[in-house]
Amino acid sequence: MERFLRKSRRTKMTTTNEIADKIAGEHGLTKVQGKAVVEAVFAAITAASTAGNETSIPGFGKFKVKDTPEREARNPATGASIKVAAAKKLTFAPAKALKDTLNK
Repeated sequence: MERFLRKSRRTKMTTTNEIADKIAGEHGLTKVQGKAVVEAVFAAITAASTAGNETSIPGFGKFKVKDTPEREARNPATGASIKVAAAKKLTFAPAKALKDTLNK
C-alpha cells in the first residue's frame, strides 16, 4: 500500500514526443514535422545560450546564462576542503503571465 501511495504522489512528466504530438495535432502536421519543430526550438535556445545570449519567450519566460564563481566546498565523507571550478549555468525565469496561470 505504501508503495502505491508513493507512486500516486508523483507528477506525470511531459516528454518531447508528447509536446511534438500535441503541436502536430493542433497544426495539421505529421508527428515527424511536430518533432522537428520542437527540436528546432530547443536548438535555437541552446545556440543562443552557448553564445552567452538571453532567450526571451513572451508569456513564457527567459532563459539566461549565469556564471558561477570558483568556490570552496567540503567532501561530506572526509570533511576535506575541495575547490569547485567556476562554471556557467542556464537559469529560467518564468514570465508574469505564466506565474499568474500557475497560481490561479
